[in-house]
Amino acid sequence: MPAAESFETLYLAGLQAAERGDLQAADQWLSRATARQPGSADALRNHGVVLRRLGRREAALSRYDAALAAAPGSADTLTARANLLNDLRRFEEALADADTALAQAASPVAANARGNALAGLGRTREAVESYRAAAALAAGYAEPRVNLGAALLARGEPAAALATCDEALAIAPELAAAWMGRGHALSALRRWAEADAAYARARYLDPRQPYLAGQQLHGRMKVCDWTDLDAALAELRQGLAQRQPVSVPFPLLALPFDAAELKTAAEVYAEASFGPQPRAAPAFPRPAAAERLRLAYVSADLHDHATAHLIAELIEHHDRARFEVMAFSYGPPSRDAMRQRLRNAFDRFFEVGGLDDPAVADMARGLGVDIAIDLKGYTAGARPGIFAARAAPVQVNWLGFPGTMGVGFMDYLIADPVLIPPDARDHYVEKIAWLGGSYQPNDRQRPCPPRTTRRADHGLPADGFVFGAFNNPYKILPEMFAAWMRILRAVPGSVLWLFSDNEAAAGNLRAAATAAGIDPARLVFAGLVPRERHLERHRHMDLFLDTAPCNAHTTASDALWMEVPLVTWRRETFAARVAASLLTAAGLTELIAGTLADYEALAVALARDAGRMAGFRARLAQGKATCRLFDTPRFAKDLEGLYAAMHARRLAGLAPDHMGPA
Repeated sequence: MPAAESFETLYLAGLQAAERGDLQAADQWLSRATARQPGSADALRNHGVVLRRLGRREAALSRYDAALAAAPGSADTLTARANLLNDLRRFEEALADADTALAQAASPVAANARGNALAGLGRTREAVESYRAAAALAAGYAEPRVNLGAALLARGEPAAALATCDEALAIAPELAAAWMGRGHALSALRRWAEADAAYARARYLDPRQPYLAGQQLHGRMKVCDWTDLDAALAELRQGLAQRQPVSVPFPLLALPFDAAELKTAAEVYAEASFGPQPRAAPAFPRPAAAERLRLAYVSADLHDHATAHLIAELIEHHDRARFEVMAFSYGPPSRDAMRQRLRNAFDRFFEVGGLDDPAVADMARGLGVDIAIDLKGYTAGARPGIFAARAAPVQVNWLGFPGTMGVGFMDYLIADPVLIPPDARDHYVEKIAWLGGSYQPNDRQRPCPPRTTRRADHGLPADGFVFGAFNNPYKILPEMFAAWMRILRAVPGSVLWLFSDNEAAAGNLRAAATAAGIDPARLVFAGLVPRERHLERHRHMDLFLDTAPCNAHTTASDALWMEVPLVTWRRETFAARVAASLLTAAGLTELIAGTLADYEALAVALARDAGRMAGFRARLAQGKATCRLFDTPRFAKDLEGLYAAMHARRLAGLAPDHMGPA
């Protein structure tokens, strides 16, 4: 670059280089231009834009600050800085800049930046308003429509989210983020084939979109489409090795990844979602030691849902002399019987679905909550932002998500020694709080209905051994399905009774059976039915075949409650050891296999031995009154012991640490 060139020449060259996408050249030209004329606010701002696109965020921030020093109050620079501050997760500052810019003039870009700041702060309702304002200000501006779709989906409005993504695509048909948003909305609407097509288009346009590869594969697993599965797994594994955001944590639980890889996925997601980890807890007033501990169970599932069915009796058994027990429910309003039972069980039941994350955390702090328990983790509809805002001085990950959340603001993960042996604790970011029995509570008041239907009512043949596998279809991997087909081949006349919530999955499984040489008529499919009918149909099941690496959870305890023996293959990860945990607490460790070959052999041997099967059924029937798995009063005391130990460490000024009978 000749030294004699003017500021105008250098500046124009920088703008032209940026326009054609040559960001390195643009950086060089604009560096010279701003050196030649340090007081040019426009040049400083545009250099900041280039630096942001290069990923040099701190350098970009310095340029924006200099531009504002040269031209205080510039709406364009304030808006640009707001976008950068959003990238840096400095949402309060971003919101202030966007508000200052908007006070000068209505701007769609500033309104969109304001929406992003509000979304980052968990203020979803206000974010929706800002995105709508941005879209109204610019009919040809796609980005706020994509962001609006994401916010609407977070609020549980998938149809509205789909409509806004389609609006964005009408404006910008090649916008990968809009196609990805469309895929998310279609997935929430259970329109799997259309969702897959949307994800495929997004990947074609920009394969680097965060979490896209994992989301597309999870959609395919929902319908048991195993096409190119090995290649998809290899892509995810390579991305995890590079700590890339290839998948949100939940889909990976049902795929063959080890505990270290699952921890990496959680940490990458946590840092992208909540900023660098760990995060220091804010100061909380220290309570008087004699006060009752205030517990807050936080969930969207406090209604007729698997989680509620597990915890209902536990809540009723908490010792009210020592604990005040609250519910924070952010799920949909409900008047079902389980919701009413829980309302009666909790000391206080707060409907917080209309509040944003910081407001819920503020409410919990105002109520003096000592320990907040997240019953959702990273499952559907979860709001970990409540915990990121520090709802309580002690925060616990339990029951909903079978693994680490990878965040510094969750202090403990409640488990048991089967789920997490002591030598595996380094695969979890949280400190482990071990229970002596299984980590899973159970409700002894759940129905145990007698047989009131016939096999034919369920599509089962009149005779023959019935293997059952009522897990969700996405948990079925080809390796396990192949084992099931070998089991059917070894037990003539037997059938496999599967759960399916979509015809596509059933069709793909029938095709896989045919390819394995098994008559697809030997696969029988059960659909969604009310809970008591679901429990009753277990009367026609002889043996439950578990999935791996994501086991049955509530589904397994339902089978054991209905006196159906269950065979599991215990593997390495938390989710792959849940059924082993339940069987251990039920006193049935003989049903835990260490290898897939042992799993197959055990299933076949049991199907051929009616006496042994009857013995297991009798032990399950007798054990409901005596075994640890169904001893809810003892479970409550053990869990309360952990809560008390967590609280005692806090009172002593000690950091969280591993605890319990590991």
